[in-house]
Amino acid sequence: MLPLRFNFSFYPTARLTRPRRLASVNGMIPRIILVVAGLLLSSMTFFVAAADAKPVRALLITGGCCHNYPFQAQQLTNALAKLTPVEWTIVMEGKGTQAEISLYDRPDWAKGFDVVVHNECFANTTNQAYIRKITSAHRAGTPAVVIHCAMHTYRATAIDDWREFLGVTSRRHDHQGKYPVKLVAADHVILNGLVSSWVTPMDELYVIEKLWPNATALATSLSEQDGKTYPVAWVNQYGKARVFGTTFGHSDDAWRDENFLKLVARGTLWAAGRLEK
Repeated sequence: MLPLRFNFSFYPTARLTRPRRLASVNGMIPRIILVVAGLLLSSMTFFVAAADAKPVRALLITGGCCHNYPFQAQQLTNALAKLTPVEWTIVMEGKGTQAEISLYDRPDWAKGFDVVVHNECFANTTNQAYIRKITSAHRAGTPAVVIHCAMHTYRATAIDDWREFLGVTSRRHDHQGKYPVKLVAADHVILNGLVSSWVTPMDELYVIEKLWPNATALATSLSEQDGKTYPVAWVNQYGKARVFGTTFGHSDDAWRDENFLKLVARGTLWAAGRLEK
């Protein structure tokens, strides 16, 4: 593992500079902690450093209903730290199924990041102008990773912008189970070094209604309910941006699974243009 430097605190901190104050929709100061926060009650600062490599600048957007987001953030950052130095900014904001992240009020919210990881879960947010603040930044070229409930985020809205960005359309999932995973694009660089098949810990299989034209499936699983095969990992081209996605990642056990973590870590580096082999 690459050398790590930790700074533990029970209060929000920033690395050297004060974070800019951002306006939120409800007038409250958003819980944005620069260069990693949110690993312990959204208040641990974590920095991955190496003297001989330029770090990937990554933004993680996370929060909402149904999942253990602090734990998932910790597992994600640890998995990437095994592969490359990363400078993380984590925004953990919003509860329930309807919220608007105040970071997106900034016209330049994605500026300076090599990749944005979306692991939020806000199914009932429908504000079309708000959604297009997000997708327009990605269409212009900001790479992205989309994980699990990001696929059901904004599913109640009428427009398809978010779904086209994801590369898939999904509105429901099968029961939790242990699903066999089959790699279907074994020559893709993201899959180098992964086993050709494995069985997940307890996780949810998302029903994919549509794989968008610019998306390519990397791995699939079989539904125990309808007998159909659905993509569980893929790559997508959205405007100028690379996008990697996976529908797995529901349970804590899923985020402990080495196969899943390696897939997500390599997918993140690929999206950022930093995966060579």
